[in-house]
Amino acid sequence: MSGLAVRAAAAVRSPQGRAPGDRPAALDYYRDLLTPFGEKPDEELLNRGAHVYHRDLADLLVADEGVGRSRPELLIVTHALPDVVPFTAVAPHLTDRLGGGAANFAIAQQGLAAPFTALRIASAYHRAGRAAEVVLAVLEQTTLPTPFPLDAELIDSAAALVLGSDAGAQAEAEADAGLRFVRAYSAGSAADALGEGALGSDLGDDGTLLVLGPWITEDLPERSAVHRVAPGSYCTSLWLALADHWQEWSETYRRVVLCDTDPRSGRSHVALFAHGEG
Repeated sequence: MSGLAVRAAAAVRSPQGRAPGDRPAALDYYRDLLTPFGEKPDEELLNRGAHVYHRDLADLLVADEGVGRSRPELLIVTHALPDVVPFTAVAPHLTDRLGGGAANFAIAQQGLAAPFTALRIASAYHRAGRAAEVVLAVLEQTTLPTPFPLDAELIDSAAALVLGSDAGAQAEAEADAGLRFVRAYSAGSAADALGEGALGSDLGDDGTLLVLGPWITEDLPERSAVHRVAPGSYCTSLWLALADHWQEWSETYRRVVLCDTDPRSGRSHVALFAHGEG
């Protein structure tokens, strides 16, 4: 069966912010949200933030030529941290910028697991014949009403993947230069997720690149090829790296394995992209 392969990608880091124009409305919202839990919004923290809306990040992703020319049948927006002003439905907005024909929705409140969930959903849509092209957007803005509950300096960032069907002779030939999504899953630790047999074959072969997110702190067995993503993101880190390097990696490696551990839940998440695997 054909699968979804990476056809284009874009990454955005530390874009220009904006003045907090909707600050009063946002404060009222945050007060209503936090008061039942005995908390209140930190106005100074909000004022210091860059105020980069999810909509701003989406528009910057669309400005990339590869993403902007996509006309997906399915569009999924994912994020682990809330929007600055949570009054805009970003998935329909992004769909409108990309032709207006995609079924669309957002996945949130899953921490950094959200993009992995989105890949599984996209694959299911594709197998059911409902989406030959998919856009997956991972958004992260850092202007928050309360301090981020982990010891980390985060930047505003976003990544987008355009995943297209590799069915047909011509597409199969093109797929040799791309990476096909194979599967995604989670485990109680990175060692368990990457353990022998977890990915269906030996991870130590020279044709596999292991991409480790910044939240993996446990010791792992030595691998022949490892790319460690620098800190600076809660959920976008792996996807920024993939957006930056997917063409280079597809020419160099047979398999690319993305792995990170959510520091809040402790669960590790893996996504496998490969040439010629179903």
